[in-house]
This record gives sequence, C-alpha cells and structure tokens, in this order.
Amino acid sequence: MDLCTNSLTKREIEVLNFIVLGYSNSKIAKSLYISSFTVQAHVRSILKKLNTNNRIKAAVIAVKLGLA
Repeated sequence: MDLCTNSLTKREIEVLNFIVLGYSNSKIAKSLYISSFTVQAHVRSILKKLNTNNRIKAAVIAVKLGLA
C-alpha cells in the first residue's frame, strides 16, 4: 500500500483526528472554525493521500500508523 502520510498537512491531521473520533463534517467545521466546504476539501485530500475511499478506512489507517 503506497501511503503518502508524510504529505498530510497539519490541518489534514487535525481533521483526520476528528474523523477518528467520529465527528461529522459540520461538527469538525465548528470545532476548527472553518466552513463545511473546507472540511470536505480536507477530507477528499486525506482520502486521496491515504489511498482509500471512505472515512472509516482512513480512521483505521490513522490509528494503525499512529497519526491519531
């Protein structure tokens, strides 16, 4: 599996940690004081960089790699 975890930005790691906690995009947006659209963009980028297609898999990868 070719993971680009070293290319995750600080903000993407913050968003990923909220995903691990089970937060919705709107709850992440409120917690980080950003728009839901911005969260969606971060999530798309995270999924692409982790080479997965859903949030649950991304959360599992994050935990396994110690990112969360």
